[in-house]
Amino acid sequence: MSEPTTTSQPDEQGTADRGANRSHRPASTAFKNFVMSQWAPRAELGLTPSAAAPFTVARRAALSERLPGMRLVIPAGALKTRSNDTDYRFRPHSAFAHLTGLGTDREPDAVLVLHPVEDGAGDDGSNHHAVLYVRPLAPRDNEEFYADARYGEFWVGARPSLADIETLTGIEARHIDELGDALAKDVGEGGMRLLVVTGADDAIESLVEELRLEAGVSEDEEVLSDETLVEATSELRLIKDEYEIEQMREAVARTIEGFEAVVRALPAAKEHRRGERVVETTFDGHARLEGNAVGYETIAASGEHATTLHWIRNDGEVQAGDVLLLDGGVEVDTLYTADITRSLPVDGEYSDVQRKIYQAVLDAADAAFAVAKPGTKFRDVHAAAMEVIAARLEEWGFLPDGVTAADALEEDGQQHRRWMVHGTSHHLGLDVHDCAQARRELYLDGVLEPGMVFTIEPGLYFKADDLAVPEEFRGIGVRIEDDVLVTEDGNENLSAALPRTPEAVEAWMAALR
Repeated sequence: MSEPTTTSQPDEQGTADRGANRSHRPASTAFKNFVMSQWAPRAELGLTPSAAAPFTVARRAALSERLPGMRLVIPAGALKTRSNDTDYRFRPHSAFAHLTGLGTDREPDAVLVLHPVEDGAGDDGSNHHAVLYVRPLAPRDNEEFYADARYGEFWVGARPSLADIETLTGIEARHIDELGDALAKDVGEGGMRLLVVTGADDAIESLVEELRLEAGVSEDEEVLSDETLVEATSELRLIKDEYEIEQMREAVARTIEGFEAVVRALPAAKEHRRGERVVETTFDGHARLEGNAVGYETIAASGEHATTLHWIRNDGEVQAGDVLLLDGGVEVDTLYTADITRSLPVDGEYSDVQRKIYQAVLDAADAAFAVAKPGTKFRDVHAAAMEVIAARLEEWGFLPDGVTAADALEEDGQQHRRWMVHGTSHHLGLDVHDCAQARRELYLDGVLEPGMVFTIEPGLYFKADDLAVPEEFRGIGVRIEDDVLVTEDGNENLSAALPRTPEAVEAWMAALR
């Protein structure tokens, strides 16, 4: 990897500056004049209005209606250091992406601000006018062009201009250097408050707090807290619009292709000492080729590892006779992700006990699907799956002596949860666990509505040292996870194209191999 360079070293040098000791960049006037000259005009980036733009207008208007009179600050986030002077690949905060339509790696350090205006005089008749504050492309007579390893065009490529950003998003764009003055305007006057989405950019949070203090707005005087804005941006995503549903379908389709690639790679996985890494890299490589990345770290858990719910080390073998639990999701360029799990027999056929466990989990999933329709509470989806899980464990004699399935399902029972400690469902979208800051009454206790997208993912996990179950069950973990869209009259399994029944899974694997 290329290294940023420096001009000279002071005699007394702090540790923060020593990363530049390893190499030297010319500092002569001759070099500067030459490196900034004789460049052809930059090629146009060819940006066109984003397909998301008409939808983001409506999303911002909905947020505006909820928080009138407040200046709302939604940062994209800053680049995060991976090691020393290398950064992780950038991904904008989900609230920023949702309200601007900017995906992939756009735009580090950018901040969306909804400025309050007279009632109905804002964008789309709302109470706010949106402005995107960004770091635009530097001209080639600016030292940043060649010398800035984090932002310079020589190092990371050309960024869009302000005009490009306006074309792409339909939002007025201004230089990030104008942000401070724009945020400070009228703070504390007429009840106007600054609210910022926390957890996205520490520097912007500090700036907002500083401006509040300068304006004499104390925490006790805050009519609304930053938490209110975080909550609002999360709850906006509970019901997906037409564009979001289209993106979810795309993410699911690409994810199913990734599962197919994994099945084809299983012979190679069996031969490698880190077969789980063969599975992981096959899926992750597909996600990077066909989307932006994976939506979360891929779980490629074979054998006993499948009983660890979030096994992402993925350094184990993939052995004959194992069940491979593959939990993966492709995040498309717009940052919407799928989240699908299948528990696959490595050799293409389930053993009798593996099939028995798989069928129990499938029956639980089907029971959850049966109640996932408008008017049902979100928590009832989980309850339906648990009734099946508890009944099957009672049938197998795994519950403690004297405990029935009905006893276990009581609040003060729950013995069946030993083998499934996680929930059955979570909302899905820009985040794999989307809408996580929504209020309980709208999430867990919320009523299902058309446009909601969530997972259904029951499982059973019998650890290798679990003495509460017969030996033949030990070391087997099974989860089946699908992505579900609530429709006007029921639901649609968005991931139905990926086989679910044991017979269909076996036939699908045979056809691929």
